[in-house]
Amino acid sequence: MSARAISEASGKRLLNQHLGAASGAAQCRYASFFECDDWNKIETENPWLKTEKLVVKPDQLIKRRGKLGLIKVNTDFDTVKTWVAEKMADDQKIGKATGKLRKFIVEPFLPHSQEEEAYVCIYSTRDKDVILFHHEGGVDIGDVDSKALKLEVNVEENMVVSADDVKSKLLTEFKGDKDLVARFIENLYKQYVDLYFTYLEINPLVITDGKVYVLDLAAKLDATADFACRAKWGDVEYPPPFGRDAYPEEAYIADIDAKTGASLKLTILNAKGRIWTMVAGGGASVIYSDTICALGGSEELANYGEYSGAPSEQQTYDYAKTILSLMTREAHEKGKVLIIGGGIANFTNVAATFKGIVRALEEYQTLIRNQNIKIFVRRAGPNYQEGLRIMRDVGKNLEIPLFVFGPETHMTAIVAMALEKREVPGDVPAESSTANFLLPGSANESNKNKAPGAPQTPTKLEQPKATQAASSASLFGKGTKAIIWGLQTRAVQGMLDFDYVCRRSEPSVAAMVYPMVGGDSKQNFYWGHKEVLIPVYKSMGDAMKNHPDVDVLVNFASLRSAYDSSIECMNYPQIKTIAIIAEGIPENFTRKLIKQASAKNVTIIGPATVGGVKPGCFKIGNTGGMMDNILHSKLYRPGSVAYVSRSGGMSNELNNIISHQTNGVYEGVAIGGDRYPCSTFMDHLLRYEAEPEVKMLVLLGEVGGTEEYKVCEAIKSGAIKKPIVSWCIGTCADMFSTDVQFGHAGASAGADEETASAKNAALKAAGAHVPSSFDELGEEINKVYCQLVESGVIVPQPEIPPPPVPMDYNWARELGLIRKPASFMTSICDERGQELLYAGIPITEVFRQDMGIGGVLSLLWFQRRLPPYACKFLEMCLMITADHGPAVSGAHNTIVCARAGKDLVSSLVSGLLTIGDRFGGALDGAASMFTEAFDSGLIPMEFVNKTRKEGRLIMGIGHRVKSINNPDKRVTLIKEFVQENFPKCTMLDYALQVEKITTSKKPNLILNVDGCIAVSFVDLLRNSGCFTKDEAETYIKTGSLNGMFVLGRSIGFIGHFLDQKRLKQGLYRHPWDDISYVLPEINQ
Repeated sequence: MSARAISEASGKRLLNQHLGAASGAAQCRYASFFECDDWNKIETENPWLKTEKLVVKPDQLIKRRGKLGLIKVNTDFDTVKTWVAEKMADDQKIGKATGKLRKFIVEPFLPHSQEEEAYVCIYSTRDKDVILFHHEGGVDIGDVDSKALKLEVNVEENMVVSADDVKSKLLTEFKGDKDLVARFIENLYKQYVDLYFTYLEINPLVITDGKVYVLDLAAKLDATADFACRAKWGDVEYPPPFGRDAYPEEAYIADIDAKTGASLKLTILNAKGRIWTMVAGGGASVIYSDTICALGGSEELANYGEYSGAPSEQQTYDYAKTILSLMTREAHEKGKVLIIGGGIANFTNVAATFKGIVRALEEYQTLIRNQNIKIFVRRAGPNYQEGLRIMRDVGKNLEIPLFVFGPETHMTAIVAMALEKREVPGDVPAESSTANFLLPGSANESNKNKAPGAPQTPTKLEQPKATQAASSASLFGKGTKAIIWGLQTRAVQGMLDFDYVCRRSEPSVAAMVYPMVGGDSKQNFYWGHKEVLIPVYKSMGDAMKNHPDVDVLVNFASLRSAYDSSIECMNYPQIKTIAIIAEGIPENFTRKLIKQASAKNVTIIGPATVGGVKPGCFKIGNTGGMMDNILHSKLYRPGSVAYVSRSGGMSNELNNIISHQTNGVYEGVAIGGDRYPCSTFMDHLLRYEAEPEVKMLVLLGEVGGTEEYKVCEAIKSGAIKKPIVSWCIGTCADMFSTDVQFGHAGASAGADEETASAKNAALKAAGAHVPSSFDELGEEINKVYCQLVESGVIVPQPEIPPPPVPMDYNWARELGLIRKPASFMTSICDERGQELLYAGIPITEVFRQDMGIGGVLSLLWFQRRLPPYACKFLEMCLMITADHGPAVSGAHNTIVCARAGKDLVSSLVSGLLTIGDRFGGALDGAASMFTEAFDSGLIPMEFVNKTRKEGRLIMGIGHRVKSINNPDKRVTLIKEFVQENFPKCTMLDYALQVEKITTSKKPNLILNVDGCIAVSFVDLLRNSGCFTKDEAETYIKTGSLNGMFVLGRSIGFIGHFLDQKRLKQGLYRHPWDDISYVLPEINQ
């Protein structure tokens, strides 16, 4: 989510820090009081509390506090304490919400007249910022939108206002010091932009005694700009709305969410409720809440939340365990229900996430049985058959009531079952195979599941009559070519498999671009049964130059770099369409992208989207999921229905619904869940309207924003003539007593017209086909489709079976369909588990035995006796670096040489020669990079941003296997030892701050063992008192850190040599089926 409200105290702190004296603003003096705070301590920290008249008010995002009698003015400190105690004692009802007052802000009372009050507000829209000013302020200002003067600032690269503009457009009716107020508003707007505010209201603003005073303030920040504003913001908290207390479990899930690229959200609505949900997908989570409320369960709905974006098994376990711990805290007389739901995933491995849920269910099985908890599951997507099988088995094994359904069941049908509004089917057919898409004709199976009204399409084995070309209204055609930004090999292979099954003549992916690669290269992929090479470029310019036929960029860049890479891409006129996948791009960036794209006539899909699909032609990245779902939803050939949705996750569900209720999808686009998607519903609906092959439209809108009203106007004006079926999700928001920010950043109603119910009513009144609920969306689509078939507008075509597509080896192995003999045997080391083992001994046990050679090293390498803790540290480094399994390059070389009959020295040298920047030699580089950044005064965020802009990797950051959620025990050991025993660990603390930033991007960008040893070594050299500064720098530069690795790893290399001799392993020959033979085709 992006625009998030902050407390008044936080807003005033930011203005104090950044407005400056030149703005004319007086410093905001305030003291915050929480319900458990000590008044004596607050008085000591703020002595003015005892000497001045005061104002006190709650600081909990409550509007119109003055009219509600929640402000006490012109009083003394003792009265403040009494008043606060009284207000905290009783429940307060504000609007529909009832809750406790827990946080207050106390400020000096400012004597002033009514004439000295004014009103100022700044807010952002899609294409501009708006500054409102009224020469009168206070609680009785009334309808400020109709009274206030406006100054609009169009979105530009540099957004500023001048004092002259302020005076001429805002202060015409103001009678006070115009120069002062103009200067204040000029500076206020500058900080509004620089600090990434999305809303800032001051009422009243008091101008007296030559100063401007901020009395009452309400503000929202763009929380996605944290990576750009961390140093300016400091620690910012986002309090829950009044009436909903913050739970530690919510903070726990938010912390996990911040450390992963996946999305994990949890909001407790009613901790004593009996209906709990665990839903995959931002859009799906809203729809499940809608359905629960529509069926009368709003008062019993306990939580809102979602997990999506391919969370790991561990993350899903943590999420499920948290929900179950809350759910089982107390029993309910009617028993409780847990709804584990979701749409059809695009790329999340359903079985992997379900394994995490199963672990949590096993832990809570006794409470689940004792408290009469029933569990209902509905899910589909990659490997869903295995996931559903796992869930069915756990229900039987644990003897708990657990009902499991797949895509054959409507997404929200389990809600009616859970609420006893629908009978639970006695016999649910289970999928017997996960590999059905390997069979040439398996796609025809979907005819069995067609809706009664949908015509059954006959099957003919014939080629398509004509190649589907891109019309003037279309973004994609049969010949569309794309460049992929990022090394997204899985997504690229998915696009190529889609191309192949669509019978394209050549792949849609022309090249990949990734600035972090060492140089241009080629990556092998499959085209059906053949292997093909796709070039990978370091420079976007080189990619564009070498592939002039490309007109689409699929941008998988992170939220930090997606803006810059998209702006760079728009400098090439050949690009007509960009899809931005990243979620969490700051709104200011997105608004600039919208302006640039409009100026250059480029269509941008996203941000925060899975993309879109044009069946038979082209798909963006992971859209449509894996091949079995593509065949099941018949996305390999065009239908007659075009849809547009905000939710990427729900696009797959729409593909499924439309394929079963009609002759299929012609094109589908998910515009993204942000407040300002770069392209809108109307952009795509008008394209569909102009496309002759599209016969009907489907719109899936949601709560928040007003874009759907433009669709209403288009229907009324005749701009949209084709029949359109529409539904806006988020109807449950009307039934909640407090504001709920749903999974998408834009899914929050700021006014009555932004509610889903109001939009659905408006669409229906305009002439759209609107069902009564999402449950009936498929029936409504089928009804309109059948009318078009009966009238001859749509003529169903014969089905053409697609060619079979082989399954990738790795995926087949994941599904347990194949097995492969190991290439190596080893008996000395195992790095696969949570903790490294040496000959079966855990690394922690090695240290408990106090093995060491640190004293010897201190003499031989440094010519002096180091303190015991330093010697112990050196020993730790050697033991930890001694080995890391047979799979790494150095050990591999040693083993191959040993099996070839070479002697120990030759085998050891063969391994040692592989040590360098890519393997083991990163200690010196990590030490240099971190010390250079630290010594130059860069804060961690600036260091990360600087290396990204320079296209450099941070040495010592990143791991192939381990992550912030699956930590490396070796790093933990070193870190804890250094923090407990070193006099100072300045560099280690700095590196850990860098790790917090990098792991918020990707959870595996952790401080690895090389980096941890390197920065700790620098701390030792600088802070032990045994080295001068020059000596310390010399040891860093002369390779002593890499020497630690070479010496330590030699122990392991020698061990592997001896192990192979002991096992009498013969000559090794690499298996030919593990080698790709790609030879040039030369005409004889």
